[in-house]
Amino acid sequence: MRIDAKGMYYRQLNQLVKEAVAQGEKEIVLDNINGQRYIGDGVRGDVRIVINGTPGNDMAAYMDGPELIVNANGQDAPANTMNDGKIVIHGSAGDTVGYAMRGGKVFVRNNVGYRVGIHMKEYQDKVPAIVVGGKAGDFFGEYMAGGILMLLGLDLPEGQEMVGNYCGTGMHGGVMYVRGEVPEYKLGKEVKVVEMTEVDDAKVKELVEEFCSYFGYDPAEVLAEKFYKLIPFNKRPYGNLYCTY
Repeated sequence: MRIDAKGMYYRQLNQLVKEAVAQGEKEIVLDNINGQRYIGDGVRGDVRIVINGTPGNDMAAYMDGPELIVNANGQDAPANTMNDGKIVIHGSAGDTVGYAMRGGKVFVRNNVGYRVGIHMKEYQDKVPAIVVGGKAGDFFGEYMAGGILMLLGLDLPEGQEMVGNYCGTGMHGGVMYVRGEVPEYKLGKEVKVVEMTEVDDAKVKELVEEFCSYFGYDPAEVLAEKFYKLIPFNKRPYGNLYCTY
């Protein structure tokens, strides 16, 4: 099914998408998307939504199962509290990608903004993952409680750093894998770098191979660089700021 969204109000567009899903459509192509918000929000089931253009904020919030392909950039807060499914963005994305995300995967070919992975969590067999091909802004993994964040630093200009300041501030769960060393001064007080294990290597390989399958990179070349594992080690680093006992 194909929908031309040129000039269409976001509520009308999202109603058409939900009706198509309810009717059993397995692939929905949205053309001429230009900032319409909330695409895929609350949608469940086995359906593929192809977005030609730049969707607006909160794409795929509370989504549970579908696959979204974005053939452009994304804006702020895609995968907000997403429960399951997959998002593939063939460009960059804005701030708070994966806000409180609790399942599924997000792959971003290029760069992301601030506070990516904030409040990510995991439960039982649900382990959300965000893989970013380029760089991330400040507060990457802020207050992260679970899941996987991966930063690859691909195609960056020489001398450009792949991660901003305050990486992992407030982090108390989950894991980050960074392809390249992160200077200590950029890390939050909760975070430390530890050695990779065989389990880590296998998970990195799995996610890198999937990332490369979408964006045309050579997995062997990406995996040839050293990955660093970042985890939280202090669950109450700011306790004295808020408590007197």
